[in-house]
Amino acid sequence: RDYHGGTRRIAIVESPASEAHCVVSAGTCTKVKIAKGSMGKAKKTRKFAVAKKMISPKDARIKSNQKEQQAKREANAKKDEPRQVEQANSALFFQYNTQLGPPYHVLVDTNFINFSIRNKMDIVRSMMDCLLAKCIPCITDCVMGELEKLGSKYKVALRLAQDPRFERIPCDCKGCYADDCLVNMVKQWRCFIVATCDKELRGRIRKVPGVPCMYISSHRYTVERMPEAFGEYPSSCCVFK
Repeated sequence: RDYHGGTRRIAIVESPASEAHCVVSAGTCTKVKIAKGSMGKAKKTRKFAVAKKMISPKDARIKSNQKEQQAKREANAKKDEPRQVEQANSALFFQYNTQLGPPYHVLVDTNFINFSIRNKMDIVRSMMDCLLAKCIPCITDCVMGELEKLGSKYKVALRLAQDPRFERIPCDCKGCYADDCLVNMVKQWRCFIVATCDKELRGRIRKVPGVPCMYISSHRYTVERMPEAFGEYPSSCCVFK
């Protein structure tokens, strides 16, 4: 609408690019000529060398970095914590165990009994040949319970463990793993030799100072960390590099 209350119509006509803009007023109608190509168009030029925005691999928002940072914090916290060092046993003179002596008490594991049966070895006689002294094989409640759970396949081993020459040692642990029972027994009383063919258990026994370990090697019993025993390898066999 114009100021006088009338209506005005506007017609937009495209003209060639050479013509200039002109406005023609004819009565109430107004014609507007616009040069061709002068209307706005989208840019057709393509963007180049524009990198995709990515998070830095060291950004704290990445979950893997958060886990690493949490692990570092826990490690630093453990370093600051006071270490608990076990008190040295009164039976030890440096690494020498003064409580060990004949008759030797030998704690027997399940696999030691099984391998002794496979090699057709008498346990008591072979122990005496190894240590050149009287030996008393001992068996805990956990080891006996493990033999009973193995079933009829290890029936001979169970019958051998019930031999009157074997001394039964009661243990306080209830439903404990047999290896853990032997390790706890050895830590409390350092008067035992542990007989086992399990490499993992032997590795745990080696960490307890003053406790020898017996195992089967080349169809005979051998003792570790007990140089006065006959079954120990002589020092001349060792090769120093």
